[in-house]
Amino acid sequence: MARSCLLGVIAKPLLFYLLSIAFSPSHTNICTHSHTHIQTQLHIHSLARLDRMINKESQSSDHLTTASRRGVRMAKVAIAFAAAFMLASIAVIISIAVVQTHKKTYISRGLKYGIVLDAGSSRTTVYLYEWPAEKENNTGVVSETTKCQVEGPGISDLGKYEDQDKKTWKSLKDCIAKITEAIPSHRHNSTPVFLGATAGMRLLHMKDEETSNAILKNIKNYLSSLPFNFQNASIISGQEEGLYGWITVNYLKGNFLEKNLWNAWVHPHGAETVGSLDLGGASTQIAFATSDDAKGEDIIKVSLYGYEYNIYTHSFLCYGKNEAEKRVLAKLAKESTNWANLKHPCYPSGYNTSMLAEDVFGSECTKNDLPSKYSPKRSITFLGQSNPEQCKFLVRSIFDLASCQGSENCSFEGVYQPPLNGDFMAYAGFYWTALALKVEGSKSMETFKTNMKLFCSKDWKTLKTSNKDIKDSYLKSNCFSANYVHSILADGYKFNTDNWKNLNFQKEVNKTSIAWSLGYMLALSNMIPAEGKIIKLPINNVLFTGLLLLFSALTIITLTYLVIALVRFCY
Repeated sequence: MARSCLLGVIAKPLLFYLLSIAFSPSHTNICTHSHTHIQTQLHIHSLARLDRMINKESQSSDHLTTASRRGVRMAKVAIAFAAAFMLASIAVIISIAVVQTHKKTYISRGLKYGIVLDAGSSRTTVYLYEWPAEKENNTGVVSETTKCQVEGPGISDLGKYEDQDKKTWKSLKDCIAKITEAIPSHRHNSTPVFLGATAGMRLLHMKDEETSNAILKNIKNYLSSLPFNFQNASIISGQEEGLYGWITVNYLKGNFLEKNLWNAWVHPHGAETVGSLDLGGASTQIAFATSDDAKGEDIIKVSLYGYEYNIYTHSFLCYGKNEAEKRVLAKLAKESTNWANLKHPCYPSGYNTSMLAEDVFGSECTKNDLPSKYSPKRSITFLGQSNPEQCKFLVRSIFDLASCQGSENCSFEGVYQPPLNGDFMAYAGFYWTALALKVEGSKSMETFKTNMKLFCSKDWKTLKTSNKDIKDSYLKSNCFSANYVHSILADGYKFNTDNWKNLNFQKEVNKTSIAWSLGYMLALSNMIPAEGKIIKLPINNVLFTGLLLLFSALTIITLTYLVIALVRFCY
């Protein structure tokens, strides 16, 4: 093609140049007319032949140029198609890899179950909890499924009255039967059972260790006979009770885990924990998160869902609502000589009650207040007075506040307490007292005090008329309970008018009871082995491998073709 182009460009101008020389005037004088004529004919004949050769060569060159251009176009189309096919193959490889990796689903191995018996000072409650077998960050995502309250008093009263013991055991067995029906039979052997006894048994253990051990032994024998995995039946410490209550509150509030948009459990960003205030019959507990550098015997480090927390927790034995009321009665009886008509400022006027001295002084919490002429069977009669001011003074007097005077970070009885911070959930006895005053939820300190004074000013008849759904045994003590709650919160824990609004009196969260037993189960689930999830892939492994190999091979072949084609096209 290059040779043809050269002939077309050079030969034609040369031809016309020679013709111009042949017919130039200067040549007519040199040659004769005939000779000139012959030469001219020869030149014309030669040039004509040369012109035909050049035209023929030019036509051949044009033909070759058209075919070459068609070939180039076809090569370009093939290269473009190959490139598109290679990109499509790569896209397919990436797509199936992404789908196989990110669109896989997990099939849960089912639920695990745990049974906790909350053996409190006044009653026993059986809780059934469940959580996914695979767990989250080594802690179960636990939920309460069933609970059953055993009729009768707490287990610390077992052995006192035979008839009552029979009723208590029957009710306990009925509750266990109800729980058993709620657990799939194939999970029975792997379901752990725990019993945690609280302040009632702690007091009994202090008073009569032999009786306490005998009660626990009988319960252990019974629980061991069940088709479950019996773990333990023991008396938990007040510190543990406070910690488990704190775990329960924050778990139910979603401060440990929450579900994101993809329905996965994650740790809430910037979540703050809530303090816990628990009021039982024989003890009360406070627990809240404190600074990482805080140290002391009441500071506990706990790990939940992959995070560590520094928790202050303290339990005050004998400051539970029932035991605190006995201490008030004991104080009145000790300071009076007339037990036949003993005035009680916290009981409503018009309400009178009699009880044996041993019912007041027979507790470990009141044994140090025995009067000089104590007789266990002697009767004491209390007469209600509906006197708010005297009631407030009387209840406040049972708290040892003097030991903390002049001491920073001290609650009462000389107990160390870091500064309060954040919100607090007050439940159990705190909630029921707030409910009686109609200040449940979050209210101001002034509202609490106003309603307390109004309630304590009412006589028995008025209270009975306006509170028909409350048992007499609770109604007659509500004024005392209100003053007690106010004293321990304000004078003991140092809540004031500014941070009282941070208190939230609640019974449950998200329809789940606030009880230490849930936190107990959460903590114990750390020690219960998790089961791995079953992974379900969107594409069968054999098909996935085949597709991956096929499109990988096609990509390699196409890439090789492209490299060869580009090299030939350019060189």
